Amino acid sequence: MIQTIAVIGAGTMGSGIAHIFAQYGFSVHLVDVRPEALEKALLTIRKNADRQLTKGVITPDIQQAIQNNLHSFTSLQEGVRNAQLVVEAATENKQVKLDIFKQLDDCTSPGSILATNTSSISITAIAAATQRPEKVIGMHFMNPVPVMKLVEIINGYSTSKEVTETIVALSKQLEKTPCVVNDYPGFIANRILMPMINEAIYSLYEGIAGVTEIDTIMKQGMAHPMGPLQLADFIGLDVCLNILKILQEGFGNPKYAPCPLLTNMVAAGKLGVKTGEGFYRYTPGTKELVPAR
Repeated sequence: MIQTIAVIGAGTMGSGIAHIFAQYGFSVHLVDVRPEALEKALLTIRKNADRQLTKGVITPDIQQAIQNNLHSFTSLQEGVRNAQLVVEAATENKQVKLDIFKQLDDCTSPGSILATNTSSISITAIAAATQRPEKVIGMHFMNPVPVMKLVEIINGYSTSKEVTETIVALSKQLEKTPCVVNDYPGFIANRILMPMINEAIYSLYEGIAGVTEIDTIMKQGMAHPMGPLQLADFIGLDVCLNILKILQEGFGNPKYAPCPLLTNMVAAGKLGVKTGEGFYRYTPGTKELVPAR
């Protein structure tokens, strides 16, 4: 029975994953080598729980339980000790993830399930860094984790049926909607989403329409809650670029080639919301969308 969860990485996704598990009564060990990242994550979780309380999503008892269930660690070995499930949410870099999983294999119980929140990197390749590939699985949460219902569950080549069933049941405990897919580049979410975003960027690059027009057409014409260029900014243009490269390399198909405009924007450090500018400019304290191009 899974009672203790270790979450590796205290960034946006890691803090969100830690929040949702703590909210549903699990003991959560949030692990990051950077003390400042842990401090920021815990503050973010507290603010988000306060917002949930104000909106009536949670009760005061649950708000307090979220704080009580969270424990932070800078040591990987200490943080994953006694965890029946580890969810890795480190940066979307294959070598970083391989290194983490090799360490996890050495310092967790042989019975522990090792999951990754990767949105595009091969589960099978990650599993190969361990001696327990049957216990490695993808558990791809959507951002913001406390709000979004979908969990894309990805079976690696050797993932056991029992592990898949356990993660599906666990996702339902979190009141999420689990969708099980197989391990091919981009899985389903990003295999469909990223070419759409790339095509929107190509449309801008080729001068067919402006930023506002492209996003308005997709929002009002296709009922998307957010236009593809705004969504790219929200995801991070560097992340979008990396995923497109993984798709292009994995399938060997030029249709996944990143738009040159995307490549240039990443090289220029215009990564979207996290840098204050991407396809839009972002000013703290305002929600007004101001196109940057």
